[in-house]
Amino acid sequence: MNPALQKDLQDIENILEQVKQHGIDFLNSIDTVPASTQNTIDTTGNLNDSGIGSLAALEVFKKRLAPLMVSQAGPRYWGFVTGGATPASIAGDWLTTIYDPNAQAVKAQGGVSALVEFETINFLLQLLGLPKSFLGGFVTGATMSNFTSLAVARQWLGKQLGHDFAKEGVTVPLNILTATPHSSSIKCLAMLGIGSQNFTKIKTIEGNREAIDVSDLEQNIKNLKGQPFILISSAATVNTADFDDFTAISKLKEEYNFWWHIDAAFGGFAACSPKYQHLVYGWENADSITIDCHKWLNVPYESAFYLIKEQHKNLQVETFQNSNAPYLGDPLENFNYLNFLPENSRRLKALPVWFSLVAYGKQGFQDIVENSIEMAQQFDAFISQSQNFELLAPTRLNNVCFSLAGDHNQEKVNLFLTHLNDKGKVFMTPTVYQNRKGIRASFVNWRTTELDVKIAIESLKETILEMDFSR
Repeated sequence: MNPALQKDLQDIENILEQVKQHGIDFLNSIDTVPASTQNTIDTTGNLNDSGIGSLAALEVFKKRLAPLMVSQAGPRYWGFVTGGATPASIAGDWLTTIYDPNAQAVKAQGGVSALVEFETINFLLQLLGLPKSFLGGFVTGATMSNFTSLAVARQWLGKQLGHDFAKEGVTVPLNILTATPHSSSIKCLAMLGIGSQNFTKIKTIEGNREAIDVSDLEQNIKNLKGQPFILISSAATVNTADFDDFTAISKLKEEYNFWWHIDAAFGGFAACSPKYQHLVYGWENADSITIDCHKWLNVPYESAFYLIKEQHKNLQVETFQNSNAPYLGDPLENFNYLNFLPENSRRLKALPVWFSLVAYGKQGFQDIVENSIEMAQQFDAFISQSQNFELLAPTRLNNVCFSLAGDHNQEKVNLFLTHLNDKGKVFMTPTVYQNRKGIRASFVNWRTTELDVKIAIESLKETILEMDFSR
């Protein structure tokens, strides 16, 4: 055995203890760790020949790389709809690394860790109030969840037109309808060979909305004259957390032939709260749903899952099966995730989620969701009452979309946000909404409290005064 490896093996307990303590120190100080950084490092160094061992590498990490790490898991990181890892999810993630399984098969001598995934999906369906008619699995994020779902939708659409796209490739024009899709869905259309520009944009409801205008949707459906299509709809748009009318779409699905996909990356967790679950009424009738776990479920990156109706499992296998690997057997009789989703190699992403669900239960996630929305409303109240800022849209759930007040300040928005983020107290992201430059604050972190909102507000006030961006 390599000498450095041999030494580390003999010292494994001490190594893990040192790493654990470094992690605890970071978590205990996360409230004061900057939410953004201007630090940098020289990335042109040379790799050593013999290695220095884990403990020495840890010391190098502390000196060179740790200063680059921001409090992305902290209570005032409000960018990209990013959650933070809960204690239970950290435990599950550590154990996933230690056991290091390739989570694929449910009945094989090589391991059955995919059964953990089955149980976790079962728990998630209960948490979200969805029927067991959905089959699900874990992928890296919303992009791959959208990709998995839309790939099966593409296969369904091909079959409706008399083609097997998985074998033949896309050989005919396809009809995709959507109103306010997330950029990842459009990226998936590019990756699937459909084309990032090949979709019909449906009107949105009038009155500062991002949701589908159902009347315009139906008119576009009628224009297709019976041709099948894919509908991409939203459970919380990325800027304003707007929801399509799933009850109305369910009624359309009874009359017309289409695949209904819902991007519910973070908005699906509205189902956890009796106050907000009405927003997803009817979503159980969709063919596929995308949901992120590293957002409102607050588990470590990378974690998301797809849900696809069981009735489509043949299409799913046709899309993803390893057809040139006969040793894997019949994909329907000998279930293996590699025949149901893109990756052949998969970390056990289900375990951090399993730990979280078992540790905190339905009430725990109801509390997280409702607290996030309450914090968003408190921040909304400040923006609404300030003469220096204005809301670009109503705060419907957990995203506050706002800007500097007045058209004359539009060219200063990005500069303001840069200076605000540089302070390190809070981190938000830029956006464009209805052709206006804006700022988006996303509340999904389980740690965020009223004090964090107050700290963020004070940082906004300081930045305004320093830059004289008043009316």
